[in-house]
Amino acid sequence: MEGAKTALYEKHIASGAKMAPFAGYIMPIQYHSINAEHLRVRESAGIFDVSHMGEFMVSGEGALDFINKMTVNNTKKLSIGQAQYSAMLNDNGGIIDDLLVYRFSDHFMIVANAANKAKDFTWLADHADSSIKLADESDNITLLAIQGRNAPAIVQDLTETNIDEIKYYWFAEGEVAGSPSIISRTGYTGEDGVELYFDNKYAENIWDAVLEAGKKYNIEPIGLGARDTLRLEMKFALYGNDIDDTTNTIEAGLGWITKSAKGPFTGREQVLKIKEQGITRKLIGFEIEGKAIPRRGYKCIQGNEKIGDVTSGCWSPSLNKGIGMAYLEKEFTPVGTRFEIEIRNKHIPAVVADTPFYKRPY
Repeated sequence: MEGAKTALYEKHIASGAKMAPFAGYIMPIQYHSINAEHLRVRESAGIFDVSHMGEFMVSGEGALDFINKMTVNNTKKLSIGQAQYSAMLNDNGGIIDDLLVYRFSDHFMIVANAANKAKDFTWLADHADSSIKLADESDNITLLAIQGRNAPAIVQDLTETNIDEIKYYWFAEGEVAGSPSIISRTGYTGEDGVELYFDNKYAENIWDAVLEAGKKYNIEPIGLGARDTLRLEMKFALYGNDIDDTTNTIEAGLGWITKSAKGPFTGREQVLKIKEQGITRKLIGFEIEGKAIPRRGYKCIQGNEKIGDVTSGCWSPSLNKGIGMAYLEKEFTPVGTRFEIEIRNKHIPAVVADTPFYKRPY
């Protein structure tokens, strides 16, 4: 099996993980059961190794203006200690990547999707002038996501930093299990949670400490399989499936992060044109009837006419039904609209659903 290994590779092997290539890395897909791991996060807590993600440090006197020009959200609204969900567009308005921007006192950190790291860094470097210093620290940083209603309490046992004082999409610099760490609260599961960024040399120590502190909450390591079903229940987009360089933020439902009024940014002219002309399709969430499981690429049909394509789909462990996301022609996108999905030559009834599919009960 070819691919890079995270600093926790041996821990995953020791835990019996099923490993597979993903975005250039050998990553844990599941440890025992995707369904059980999914429900463990929903009901208590789980720990994910997501060190395959990219971390770029951006500094220099022009850093703020540079990131504001390169991303769709308004970086200038960020306070020190705050994070922001954003995206980078190409000149045609297509999505190069969706990402997180963290503002520190003297620099910014951009967190990029694993499969897009090289492309993203090259794009940034090609647009930076001499006032910008860019550094790709991806290979030096371990990233853990501790997710679930008990995740904050577990991490609190390991740090003097007050987790409750870190609001959603904010972060702090402190120590976890005696090791320096960035302690962040964003998340990709719909649950409460904490993300930890730290130097690779602390990886095994912090991993073990989190699992030990979480024993009373039955914490377990969770693979990328359950990460996918968890994010899908929230209708969180996955780059390469639901968004890519052929989709724009408006049709993808990311108009809320696309601040066209802030001034110039790459792709802005196309965004303004799309807003003026209106979208022809829209990314929706749907539920399926019966036991069928929708998958990427399946055709969406109404009256024997194709009206769109499924971009992501799974069997939802929380809802016990098939769910997914699809781009449908605009007239078919209101909640409650019925259509069919072609699955193995059968037309399976589906309905446009209110999203997120999962609403956490706490």
